[in-house]
Amino acid sequence: MTKPLAGKIAVVAGGTRGAGRGIAVALGEAGATVYVTGRSVRGSQSDLQRSETIEETAEMVREAGGTGIAVRVDHTREEEVRELFARVNAEQDGQLDILVNDVWGGEQLSEWGKPFWEQSLPNGLLMQTRGIHSHLITSHYGVPLMVAKKRGLIIEITDGTDYRYRGNLYYSLAKISVIHLAKAMAAELRPHNITALSLTPGFLRSEEMLDHFGVTEENWRDAAKIDPNFLQSETPAYIGRAVAALAADLDVARQSGKALSTWGLSDEYGFTDYDGRRPHWGRYAEEQCFYREEEA
Repeated sequence: MTKPLAGKIAVVAGGTRGAGRGIAVALGEAGATVYVTGRSVRGSQSDLQRSETIEETAEMVREAGGTGIAVRVDHTREEEVRELFARVNAEQDGQLDILVNDVWGGEQLSEWGKPFWEQSLPNGLLMQTRGIHSHLITSHYGVPLMVAKKRGLIIEITDGTDYRYRGNLYYSLAKISVIHLAKAMAAELRPHNITALSLTPGFLRSEEMLDHFGVTEENWRDAAKIDPNFLQSETPAYIGRAVAALAADLDVARQSGKALSTWGLSDEYGFTDYDGRRPHWGRYAEEQCFYREEEA
């Protein structure tokens, strides 16, 4: 098998589970060295109280054929982020080719079905800290390594490709903000030959989503009895392969500043989900009229 990313150094911030884990593994499969960061380590869970750990993800990267390095980092803490990139700088001779900002941690903070003034303000503000501030802090300390080498790819993981309302003010603000963060970084980094873009999955069949519906990856279609939309879901491997395809594209600079999707990139690059499927959430959402014209 070819390893198009052999010799490349990547940091996946928020690689414990979900999209981050899928991205880290796919980068490893393509031959990259991947620093997997997050707050959950063996013997010490984050406040999300999930069982997945960064060590597990790093092991999966190695099993896929790459080099996985687990580093516990709270990306809302500036000193911890500074130390992470100081380590990357020292261990990799200043090389950083790919930075993926996937830190989120807002699942348990979102209150659906309530107007913002009836929701918890501390939770809403914490969502911005985790979903936006952490990305800014991470890029602030990671980008200088790329600037020094005059190359690099930064990918902001978000939900959606536009600025429409997403059903919750705090959630919308966090997810829309990182789309603009990518666009703004692209403008400032273009003279340095560094690409920045945002990327969204469709209906992500993450570990937490499987648990929510009471199914496993083996019988995931059973969840369609509760929500028929689940049949259009995609695994974290799909967005992982999207990131790997972007990272291997020698002309990726043409994507800079764009808000991209897994389904759109699957059309462009031809990759599939791990089971050979090519879910296309964008087309499905249009067919089901999920978005009203006035929300566009």
